[in-house]
Amino acid sequence: MHRRLTFSSFTLVSMHYVVTLTLNPAVDKSTISDQIIPDQKLRCAAPKFEPGGGGINVSRGLKRLGADSVAVFPAGGPSGTLLQELLAQEQIQQQPVEMAGRTRENFIVVDGSSGRQYRFGMPGAELRPEEQQQVITTLKSLPVRPDFLVISGSLPPGVEPDFVVQVVRAAKGMGIKVVVDTSGPALQQVLHEGVYLAKPNVGELSRMAGVDELDNEAVAAFAQQLVREGKCEILVVSLGPQGACVVTKDSVDHIPAPAVKKRSTVGAGDSMVAGLVYGLSQGLSMRETGRLGVACGTAATMNPGTELFKKEDAEKLYRWLLQQAQPAAAA
Repeated sequence: MHRRLTFSSFTLVSMHYVVTLTLNPAVDKSTISDQIIPDQKLRCAAPKFEPGGGGINVSRGLKRLGADSVAVFPAGGPSGTLLQELLAQEQIQQQPVEMAGRTRENFIVVDGSSGRQYRFGMPGAELRPEEQQQVITTLKSLPVRPDFLVISGSLPPGVEPDFVVQVVRAAKGMGIKVVVDTSGPALQQVLHEGVYLAKPNVGELSRMAGVDELDNEAVAAFAQQLVREGKCEILVVSLGPQGACVVTKDSVDHIPAPAVKKRSTVGAGDSMVAGLVYGLSQGLSMRETGRLGVACGTAATMNPGTELFKKEDAEKLYRWLLQQAQPAAAA
């Protein structure tokens, strides 16, 4: 895959193949009501349907940046068919794995009088052992070996963390760089296996460290320890409104989040991962890649509901972050 891409001031050559894996995808249904009042029949605006789930959102974010990827995910029932249709509308390449259960649906409603958002996340259907094996078979039988595999999102019922470890081992055995954005035991077990990049938030990192909360200095120190131990080559710690801390064996980079008017944090983490993977796949420096990730994640918070970032917003924030970093780099 060789094609010219332009992002901000860079003219780049896309040479890397990215696959995303979403084990617990969803159809996100969102609407707005003038006011949410208990025990009342509430009139709502026409619903909006969007494809959801960690890896799927990463694929959608990559598409907005001008890069193609292939989304692999289990799908079943009418909602699974709708999910595939929604992805096709966004021209996302996909490799669905048929499942007996029905793809979950989430519901988001905004109170128009206050702007408050109410998010109702539904559980996913059980992914059976034979369906889990079909996921691995699908990944192994892709016509082109990917350079990056992004495993992102929660685990559905029936899937143990060890399954994610199996996927990581299979990918690493094929020479694929694995990017992981998950939480809990799954995150801890894949880090024991070792991955290319992991993106925990500060709460997840604190739990791994066995403490209630890590300050910025402790975040950097513990992240460096994980990198030294071979848990990952790159650790990006999401710090919410404080930005991110990007750690490699050679550097620690604290990246501030630009000040913007936040309308929703849904999809911000997935957008950050999309920016990071885009930067890595295009050969940007870690300094540039980290700032692109923060720019995309911050840009996503500027939009309501489940909408991801707009490319023009991400570009503007990215340029600002690079400018802010120049004095430090010069020093």
